[in-house]
Amino acid sequence: MITLSVVVPVRDGERYIADALASLRRNARRDFEFIVVDDGSEDATGDIVEDFFLDLPGLSVLRNRAPVGLADARNAGLSAASGRYVTFMDGDDWLAPGHLTRLVEAAEGLGCDFVRTDHVQVEGRKRVVHRAPLAAPRGTVLDARGAIMPAGVRTMVDYPYAWAGIYRRSLGDLLHFPGSLHTAEDRPWIWRLHREAATFAVVSLAGVFYRRLVSGSLTQVGDERQLHFFDAFELVFKDLEPEFLPKAVRNFCALLAHHLDLGDRLTPELRARFEERGAEMVGRLPPDLVAESVARMSCEREALLRALAPGLPPSPHIRVRRDREEPQ
Repeated sequence: MITLSVVVPVRDGERYIADALASLRRNARRDFEFIVVDDGSEDATGDIVEDFFLDLPGLSVLRNRAPVGLADARNAGLSAASGRYVTFMDGDDWLAPGHLTRLVEAAEGLGCDFVRTDHVQVEGRKRVVHRAPLAAPRGTVLDARGAIMPAGVRTMVDYPYAWAGIYRRSLGDLLHFPGSLHTAEDRPWIWRLHREAATFAVVSLAGVFYRRLVSGSLTQVGDERQLHFFDAFELVFKDLEPEFLPKAVRNFCALLAHHLDLGDRLTPELRARFEERGAEMVGRLPPDLVAESVARMSCEREALLRALAPGLPPSPHIRVRRDREEPQ
């Protein structure tokens, strides 16, 4: 019987995939399976993965002839998974030795629907631990919906990284990502998980090493896929309970300001379309909630959002001036 399924989507990852798979080899157990989803790679990724078949027990590969995107690549791996639990790893990241065993021990010991962890952000030689933003005690089973609020600080829906955790596969469709999205797919995913799952916990494990600012990653590419950011938040706002609206508005506004701040990566035509979508979406949100959200930003970012929505009321007298929901 398989205890844990690890889903590894990768596209054109020849530079890093060997490091990722070598770290899985240092985590391997007979009751673990590793499902690599090669999403239409045109480089040597497939050949490198094949080199690991003898060295990595439980390895299997799914190949897409044409790329379908990260969301559907993960979904394909989920559909093939047979473990009691499932986790994810991106093809340019790696794991500390023994991390997966510690994940499973945490999940089995706590008995909740899913467990989230910290992670290590990597930029060149720099290593920084990022902690899951939980105000409640760690290692304690908690109500998943209760970790969405309050609106004014970072909470678990501001920490959307699917690879920073372990999940009961019996959660079924809650674990699947919106396949229409080619970026920001983790935002509606984490919101739905916390709204509809019953229980979760956070534990102090930091065994995932996340490479940031990798050339070619969607966080660095300025093409039309960046417009999927708005489609992602359309899904967040769809059928959202009124009690969570202040948090969702603040989450959206902070991320929108972040994207606008990086607008130079977009062509002038695409930036104009991005700003048009942003203005249209901000215009549909409650003006008082938007005004309160921008008041917590830097003056520069507040100016960017007010340029999109010049009819916003004046900001309330809040001078916290930090983008608390900004991506790490």
